[in-house]
Amino acid sequence: MNGYLLWGCALGSALLAEALLARYEVLAYGAGWRAPTTELPAGMPYARGAAPDSPPDAYLVYLDGIGKRRVRDTRDGGQLVKALIAGAPELRVLGQVQPYSPLADPLAERPVWAWLRRRIGLLLFLHNVMQTFVAADHRYRPLYNRAVGSQIATQLRFAGYQPDSGIPVVLLSYSGGAQVATGAVDELHTQLRSPLLLITLGGFHNGANDLTHAEHLHRLTSASDRIERVGTWIFPQRWRLFRRSGWNRADRAGKITVHRLDPATHVGPLSYISREARLPDGRSHLDRTADTVIAIIRDQHSAAAATGDSLP
Repeated sequence: MNGYLLWGCALGSALLAEALLARYEVLAYGAGWRAPTTELPAGMPYARGAAPDSPPDAYLVYLDGIGKRRVRDTRDGGQLVKALIAGAPELRVLGQVQPYSPLADPLAERPVWAWLRRRIGLLLFLHNVMQTFVAADHRYRPLYNRAVGSQIATQLRFAGYQPDSGIPVVLLSYSGGAQVATGAVDELHTQLRSPLLLITLGGFHNGANDLTHAEHLHRLTSASDRIERVGTWIFPQRWRLFRRSGWNRADRAGKITVHRLDPATHVGPLSYISREARLPDGRSHLDRTADTVIAIIRDQHSAAAATGDSLP
């Protein structure tokens, strides 16, 4: 019993420390104490995929889940981004945005955190978890949304995006990245005035952000995704009872389309991005996820071409 009590106290202290640190970063951004980082590591391009000398069909920004700690890393070693680039060479893809840092400061590259990572790796996980809840907190949400929305807009400009060009921007988000993606909509609309398409993959978000300026949101989900389902339970704005929430207004406006990726799970060997788990047609879960994302973007582009809207 004493052992459990000790672990409980240690975890509680860690959670409290993480909550305070997560709030500090967004407040430091708001007060102007520190400027967000804009430069990338030497040799890393601002985007991959379609060549920068001709307009791509769309710019895709990948906002990874809470495992994101560096500019280069993703939970699957970059396999989803690679699959999207290989399957849709007409896209320019950005994967460097730091969804859990209003200052765009990679967590694992901070000296103290690098030391902690080698000894208490769980703290990096808890840090990003807490950042997700700070981004969902009504007291900090507007400032957090502006910070990360500005970070995305800056990276898109460096990647060649021209405001008012009419080229769509696709925000593909995994897990907690959906909280950031839905929050960035207004800032991206203000800065870039671009057509915005949101695709959430096992999206964990509170449903409070306004989606008025998003063209559409495609929700990729699975009945076996327990983590996403928890998000629909714990955040009242996701309940149908709260009709005035951003999520429910978008749903009534017909802006949300659900795509089932059963039997994929949120994480683990059967996850959406698993290369080992196989479907009856022989594709891996990763292949199906990439195919679904690409099909959504191409359908949107074809529809825009047919109407003459949102095209360069």
